[in-house]
Amino acid sequence: MQALVSLRPVEADDLPIFFAHQLDPEATRLAAFPPRDREAFLTHWTTKIIGNPASTNRTILFDGRVAGYIGLWTDAATHERLVCYWLGREFWGRGIASAAVSQVLRSESTRPLIARVVKHNAGSIRVLEKAGFTRAGEDAFTLPDGTPSEEFIYVLSA
Repeated sequence: MQALVSLRPVEADDLPIFFAHQLDPEATRLAAFPPRDREAFLTHWTTKIIGNPASTNRTILFDGRVAGYIGLWTDAATHERLVCYWLGREFWGRGIASAAVSQVLRSESTRPLIARVVKHNAGSIRVLEKAGFTRAGEDAFTLPDGTPSEEFIYVLSA
């Protein structure tokens, strides 16, 4: 029997699980996104994510367990519609992110959609390309600790 991947609105009880996921050193390396302490994490989620009317956020469930989240939002400066996701490490490599992206794309009609992924994150690159995103460019940025990083910009046009 195949495991079931489903999406539902984010609930307050999901946030401690998401917090733990973003503390994983390998996850933060692959995302090139530093972890936040508990207070900063909860403030960010309640004000910038859940509190953002231009965003859609879903908890990813795998066989009924919280595996991570997927979100869509419109950047206030560029007006681009962006997609992001994050899974706990114990859920990597099972097709869960691919299933979640596929599901969210069926309910999101805005195109183009933009995704940014650091160049060393081969798993996320595969997820995006499998979903029909194409590489459209590159960008560079500096992490808060001063480490330079490079990313690919992916676009889903149709």
